[in-house]
Amino acid sequence: MKQSKVKHPRQIKKALLIFSGLVLASLWFYPFFLVVINSFKTKAEIFQNTLTLPTGLTLDNYIESFERLDFFKSAANSLLITIGSLVLIVFVSSMAAYALSRNTSRLSSFLYFIVAIGLLIPFQGIMIPLISLFGQVSMLNQPGLMVMYLGLATSMSTFLYYGALRGIPKSLDEAALIDGANTFQIYWQVIFPLLKPTTVTVIVLNALWFWNDYLLPSLSINKAGMYTIPLQMFYFFGEFNKQWHLALAALVIVVLPIIILFVVLQKHVVKGISDGAVK
Repeated sequence: MKQSKVKHPRQIKKALLIFSGLVLASLWFYPFFLVVINSFKTKAEIFQNTLTLPTGLTLDNYIESFERLDFFKSAANSLLITIGSLVLIVFVSSMAAYALSRNTSRLSSFLYFIVAIGLLIPFQGIMIPLISLFGQVSMLNQPGLMVMYLGLATSMSTFLYYGALRGIPKSLDEAALIDGANTFQIYWQVIFPLLKPTTVTVIVLNALWFWNDYLLPSLSINKAGMYTIPLQMFYFFGEFNKQWHLALAALVIVVLPIIILFVVLQKHVVKGISDGAVK
């Protein structure tokens, strides 16, 4: 009798948690559901009612939006910027976090504090002087954009790596040092492989930002051949005409790769965030 009384409230609590999770998941998924169903409609159907299902399934919107986006070229530009920025961020942030976590001096603590303060500075507050400065030194377009992303994303990435490194004992460094490894070999061959969950987290979080970003590329890219996918999507919205049917189809094409990336790596992302918490 006592076991059943204890078990019953637990079952109710579990059922309530599952129900709450389903409700929240539905609320988050519903906007994307609307985007998908409207991407198959004609322009007239969208303006008639956005909540109904399409009268027929056709890929005409996707084919036309794919061509209008010049998808392969704009996707290549987006990939170049995203991958180049991620490579820089992973190595710079992980090496900076390693140096700061292994050095216990006041200077190291002060530098870490400066890095953490960077999380509190909004991009909008430095947007105009940043673009002006990079323009003066002819560092706009793709190279400058990657450097800007490096500067803007380093604080969060270093913060995550620093928390994870606090959980890795220094005895590993000492053992590798006794075996004759230098500082870089210790970092690259011993420590960095242990940071895989955090590295995956840094890659996914920043890839979501870089791939979907419109504001910073719109300010720094001024050559038509270098436009990213978000910039190309802007052409679906003219001054007197808005092609919602094509824009929604293009939106599905653009977000699908990044959704797949997140779903595949979500387990590592959750672990990386928990490891990256300051211990």
